[in-house]
Amino acid sequence: MIYWLKWAGEQALRLVLLLIATIVITYILIQLSPIDPVQSYIGADMMRVGPEQRAAIAAYWGWDEPPLIQFGKWSAAFLQGDLGTSTIYRLPVTEVIGERFVSSVALMISSWVIAGIVGFMIGSIAAMQRDKWLDRILRTICYTLASAPLFWVALLMLLVGAVWLGLFPIGLAAPAGVLASNITVWDKIYHMLLPSATLAIAGIAPLALHTRQKMIDILDSDFVLYARAKGERGITLYRRHIWRNALLPALTVQFASFGELFGGAILVEQVFSYPGLGQATIEAALRGDVPLLLGLVIFSTVFVFVGNTMADLLYGLVDPRIRLLRQGGKG
Repeated sequence: MIYWLKWAGEQALRLVLLLIATIVITYILIQLSPIDPVQSYIGADMMRVGPEQRAAIAAYWGWDEPPLIQFGKWSAAFLQGDLGTSTIYRLPVTEVIGERFVSSVALMISSWVIAGIVGFMIGSIAAMQRDKWLDRILRTICYTLASAPLFWVALLMLLVGAVWLGLFPIGLAAPAGVLASNITVWDKIYHMLLPSATLAIAGIAPLALHTRQKMIDILDSDFVLYARAKGERGITLYRRHIWRNALLPALTVQFASFGELFGGAILVEQVFSYPGLGQATIEAALRGDVPLLLGLVIFSTVFVFVGNTMADLLYGLVDPRIRLLRQGGKG
């Protein structure tokens, strides 16, 4: 019990330090950006707005104050649980993130699960069929997917799946022109299938190639050679001696991809016009919405950190040696 309390305290401290560093660096980069928040706020009507109105807008949002004072006021509000108001949506940042949270997280989690299962299966099959024709085909596919830019894959999936074949909608998270009360769960899933598959493709190849190599190392180990000498082959050998030993490094790679998952979601949501957190991040960055951008950075940081923490917890479930080591360390 003492060990787990100490571990939880260390993780909390790491999260706090990570958030502080991320927020400070993000705010500095925002201040170095050439984007004028007043001009971005006014938009195409910039020529019709006089200097007095521009000054009034800057004063209303606090843009006329020095950057350190702006950051100090935002930090004080943040410590009280207030992330500010989005200048794009004219809504509290927490409300904007909450509205897009469900769609974006459903997209990322579904693609992450698909990539993990498919990638591990492909890597396992390739390793068990090492240097055979099936292994060469799977490796070629994985190398091609790993080297292809995600936005190009997204455009190709959109072109083939939605335009040529007409099997999927072109974009959005729900049918256009339909009341929110009339949108079914199937409508949301149907609109999420193609973006989710596209985002999953980005994670399949690295996991498959990593799993293949680790599994080959396991196949060449002494305990597997001994098992083969006893007559174990195929599925029996894989089930008893291989998959569990290959699962731990696969989990490491999979949970470490949380950061890339959020970055990939930004590109996918832009291509498919999917109203999620990724699209909101692009809009906030291009239009100088500082409160919304900082709120999204905080959310993404916590998202990635939670993923890595979950990986640490699952290691003990997958590998009993780690669990015993942790239990021994609490004394």
